[in-house]
Amino acid sequence: MSRFARRITQTSEKNYGMFQKAAAKSATGADLIHLELGRPCHDTPDHIKQATIKALLAGKVHYSDLQGELPLRQALQKKLAEYNNIDVTAGEILITNGLTQASYAAFMALLDEGDEAILLEPFYPQHVNKIEMTGAKVVLAPLDRDAGFSIRKDLIEAKITKNTRMIVLVNPCNPTGRVYSRAELQDLADLAIKHDLIVVSDEVYEQILFAGAEHISIASLPGMKERTITMFAFTKAYAMDGWRLGYLAADAALMPGLMKITMNEVTHVNTFIQDGALAAVTGPASVMQDMVDDDQKKRDLVVRRLNQMAGVTCAMPEGTIYAFPDISATGLTSQQAADALLDKANVVVEAGGFYGPLGDSHIRVCFGSQSYQRIEEGMDRMAGFFNAL
Repeated sequence: MSRFARRITQTSEKNYGMFQKAAAKSATGADLIHLELGRPCHDTPDHIKQATIKALLAGKVHYSDLQGELPLRQALQKKLAEYNNIDVTAGEILITNGLTQASYAAFMALLDEGDEAILLEPFYPQHVNKIEMTGAKVVLAPLDRDAGFSIRKDLIEAKITKNTRMIVLVNPCNPTGRVYSRAELQDLADLAIKHDLIVVSDEVYEQILFAGAEHISIASLPGMKERTITMFAFTKAYAMDGWRLGYLAADAALMPGLMKITMNEVTHVNTFIQDGALAAVTGPASVMQDMVDDDQKKRDLVVRRLNQMAGVTCAMPEGTIYAFPDISATGLTSQQAADALLDKANVVVEAGGFYGPLGDSHIRVCFGSQSYQRIEEGMDRMAGFFNAL
């Protein structure tokens, strides 16, 4: 008789948040406004599509470099040096099937059964199951909610034990919209060096920044390059979520272990779409900036409107495509609020508790997932719901 492995039976169930509830209501024909799904509403820029079509028509359809096409890795090497201040060779870059595969490779290559990996809470839920599947334990270290979900060194160090192997960082932060300061990142780096820890840094929102916010890669800080796996994707800034294309940068000593996972998992990333990625990296920055400018207009609208709703307060996100309003004054839990908004207003948001207990007094609103007009309608519906409580 067949049976599942322990990595399936002894890990937590996959949490889909509001996805299944929204799908069930959508099947009834309801006009839902989806503000829960973290996807860009924009189309992939045309020059990226055309480069991909050209590569396909030119016959770039066969096996390619297991680490990723060299011209793409060389372009990313230049980008990492100039934008992220991370000094790597092309041999220290690995092209992956999205940031999802990059994180899976990092966890599988570096965590053993009995190890502990610290997630900063509120956390990105998709990292949880991957860590558990390695046999390692997820440990939550709270961000400082009263200080805008900032990194506090003492709150993290209190969670470090002899079994701690890594800290997982998401910067800019999903779900809070924070972009961490150099001082906060230095505190985290000091802990990693002091306790000999790896930092796995998810920087998928690195280029979606507002009002002069500065993104700093923790790998650029002194002593951190050799102990950091920095992960990126083309998903958000280039509106390429369905392309499933990302990359990671890591010290040369870590690359053989990371590639042992990816080569056995998928061999390598689709060949011809890497030409699209190359066009994204080397193409006009104005195309990406136009999308970020559109997101900023929607951010400003959402924050202004949320702060006018009864029982709701919302800090201004510094980056990402999310607002994380506090609804504690309504007396509702985050799940109660999300369920009621779906039921009564046909607006889908994500419960803050999806990101850990520290987020339970919040909901997450994705302002990047819809047009400005659709966001306006969503805010009207939400205002009607909250103001009637």
